Amino acid sequence: MYKVFVDGQEGTTGLQIRDRLLGHGGVALIEIDPDKRKDSTERQRLLNEADVSFLCLPDAAAKESAALVTNARARLIDASTAHRTDPSWTYGLPELDREQRTRIRSAKRVANVGCHAVGFILLVHPLVAAGILPKDYPVTCHSLTGYSGGGRKMIAEYEAQGRPRFPVGAPRHYALAMHHKHVPEMQKFSGLGFRPLFNPIVGDFYKGMAVTVALESRLLARKASAREKSTRPAPTQPRS
Repeated sequence: MYKVFVDGQEGTTGLQIRDRLLGHGGVALIEIDPDKRKDSTERQRLLNEADVSFLCLPDAAAKESAALVTNARARLIDASTAHRTDPSWTYGLPELDREQRTRIRSAKRVANVGCHAVGFILLVHPLVAAGILPKDYPVTCHSLTGYSGGGRKMIAEYEAQGRPRFPVGAPRHYALAMHHKHVPEMQKFSGLGFRPLFNPIVGDFYKGMAVTVALESRLLARKASAREKSTRPAPTQPRS
């Protein structure tokens, strides 16, 4: 039975992972004493004792935790943005190409994908890889998401008793300075040569996402239709 540690189990992501692991039955969950959550010595002990650790932390804290691991057998899965474009970490998107699932299975360091990013990459990467979408295409992405992705503060804002219907009740654009943290991975793993213009929107619902990328057919590198069959081999299916 594998030992699993959730570093940051008190956060929104950490709580959900912990709850799922508690009902799994195939892993032994090791937990930190609440009074020692910020004790780096105790966290280091648990990170090196665990076979797999989930880092559910802000970026700086995730980097700090990763640096505490000296056990060569220990595996890390980072839910933060800290390591998604780090070449020494494996990007955790098995559908990226037919080799990615194997890379993830053998990796000791896996960076979990961003929510907006995964929808964007799965839309754009196949088109770039197939030579249909030029790498220098000026891509614009609109992505509507539920408020749970904003963490505890945003969840509390949306679920507060007597909250105003406006502006909270209406879809709200954010990251208007065009520096959203998902953009670097969106560019890197889609294969684009330039940063996409990304327009994220949060709506008044708990979870769910609709990612839209509109393309002009006249600007594509070659003509293609929705009925066109891919010549690429189908991805290997995971074993049950």
